[in-house]
Amino acid sequence: MRSRFCALLFASCALLLAACSQRLPPQAGFEGFTMGTSYSVRLAGLSAWFDLYALQRGVQRRLEEVDARMSTYRADSELSRFNRNPSTDWVPASPELVRVIAEAQRISALSDGAFDVTVAPLVDLWGFGPEPGEDRVPEEAAIRGALARVGYRKLHVRRQPPALKKDRGDLHVDLSAIAKGYAVDVVADYLSAQGVDDYLVEVGGEMRASGHKAGGQPWRIGIERPQPGQRSVYAVVALSDVAVATSGDYRNYFRQQGRLYSHTIDPRTGRPVSHHLASVTVLAASSMYADGMATALDVLGPGAGFELAEREGLVAFFIVRTEKGFEDRATRAFARYSLERRPAGD
Repeated sequence: MRSRFCALLFASCALLLAACSQRLPPQAGFEGFTMGTSYSVRLAGLSAWFDLYALQRGVQRRLEEVDARMSTYRADSELSRFNRNPSTDWVPASPELVRVIAEAQRISALSDGAFDVTVAPLVDLWGFGPEPGEDRVPEEAAIRGALARVGYRKLHVRRQPPALKKDRGDLHVDLSAIAKGYAVDVVADYLSAQGVDDYLVEVGGEMRASGHKAGGQPWRIGIERPQPGQRSVYAVVALSDVAVATSGDYRNYFRQQGRLYSHTIDPRTGRPVSHHLASVTVLAASSMYADGMATALDVLGPGAGFELAEREGLVAFFIVRTEKGFEDRATRAFARYSLERRPAGD
């Protein structure tokens, strides 16, 4: 009897091992919509027992939770309710919302206010907010009025118990420059918890890679050529176990009297940036951090931004406009990554 039991047990284990050794297609994935944008998940090397539909449902559920907390497009989101609240007392908040705003405040301090999640009144004033605006330069008095409602030092975070506080009742927080990165981290952490080792997660252009793609090669990410009205690749970087975010001024802008006005607003001046930095790409362990720092460096520009990136040991790649075309510059920490530049027109 015992020998028969052992034989059955051995056969069962063999079948289980055989099933586990089966593979889904070398690369699989899914995509959808969230937070007013699209998302995609690419997976490699999954065993047959992985349920792609269950993974997608889990991802969608977690993205919905992020959207319900941090969206400014949804009137019922936790952030929208905080923005409408005129109180200047501590307002209880979810640990997730507090975590993201605390990281935003840290990046604001590092960048001397170049990154500021209270910049929404200025973004709206210049016509780059959720509601379509006029393509025109605002009056100076209107800029000064909006600036009075902006300033990261007017927003306060408390970890325990989690709460938020604003010095002005009309302070408005917009997390669009960091929440997508946070959403990428949430999805990546969920996939890792499910036993998925090889994936590339993207939400609204912010990405995080883990492991390798099919064939054991690193994931390859294209850095877009920052040329208005065109879609082409400037360079390709090989990634594994890192997040990447890019910020630039070449997709959303308007012209008035021959001058280009970018959607990248400097919260300290109340005006669009006027330097020649076209885009900056940041690589970091956290997509949330990469997302926020890319915006901060984009506002600071090719001089002060590069200095901050070097001082903080950031992995960053700057593309600058010149009279002869684009020039690029990478921080010392970027040297450990393989970069392939693409000629114009490729």
